Amino acid sequence: MDNKFLDIDIVGYKASLPILPLPNGINIAFFCLHGNSEMTEYCGKQLAKYLTDCDVLITAESKGLQLTHVVAREVGHHYYAVARKSKKLYMQDGISVEYGSSITTGTPQTLYLSKHDTDILKGKKVGIVDDVISTGESLKGLEALVEKAGGQIYKRAFVLAEGAAADRKDIIYLEKIPLL
Repeated sequence: MDNKFLDIDIVGYKASLPILPLPNGINIAFFCLHGNSEMTEYCGKQLAKYLTDCDVLITAESKGLQLTHVVAREVGHHYYAVARKSKKLYMQDGISVEYGSSITTGTPQTLYLSKHDTDILKGKKVGIVDDVISTGESLKGLEALVEKAGGQIYKRAFVLAEGAAADRKDIIYLEKIPLL
């Protein structure tokens, strides 16, 4: 790869995203919050402005974790739910849903929620938080978990909307990026 980058402005935060090829022939602008505490803090604080009226938040591991942590702190939530991508031993009494493949996984996925996290969603207005929305498959998995847990999907918030996802009217996002 020859050092191609996409320069973006996330409501005042400038970033250069490396353009990476996927095995399916699509190129993506790779957005990774892992290890970037400054960008995570900034984006989390920006998203929090739109989620103050949610009762509880949920995210999928792993790139949404630190982002949702910041949002939860900013809106005063002590807990948020985390959908795991593998079933842990402590999750024997939880729930799970299967959903289609995301643009970066390429294979169908399963999300798992512990009983503790299921209980904090039940009957609540839930804000779904993640780093990027593209095909919407990961979002469908999170939505199915929230519904199965008895929560009300209230808001869907992302840092970036990729490609046609930016045209959706049911999401909140800070910046759009092209599908390359």
